[in-house]
Amino acid sequence: MEIPGVGPLIATAAVATMGEASAFKSGREFAAYVGLVPKQTGSGGKVRLLGISKRGDTYLRTLFIHGARAAALLVKEPGPWITELKKRRPTSVAVVAMANKLARTVWAIAAHGRKYDKNHVSIRPY
Repeated sequence: MEIPGVGPLIATAAVATMGEASAFKSGREFAAYVGLVPKQTGSGGKVRLLGISKRGDTYLRTLFIHGARAAALLVKEPGPWITELKKRRPTSVAVVAMANKLARTVWAIAAHGRKYDKNHVSIRPY
């Protein structure tokens, strides 16, 4: 397994849940399907973000969070994104953000048929 935090269990569960990656328009939509996005509430034009929505596949969401927690603890040189996030937010919040990123990464690899490259930079097409 190449993606830090994604082992055979997460990979097979994600593929089984996702089916065809083309069923989702984006990695963000897949992460929302799993329930790794914040709940939104608001009134009068003001929007508040709450904890994760916890909708979708509980088993897969749990696997992504456990994988992200393992990656956060075991990766020797974490990237600047996670290092800065851990400074600003509590550990559990950073782990859920990593789980969201893992879900998006798994979707991108499945949708585009590429191998994982930690240096790959995605550019939005215009």
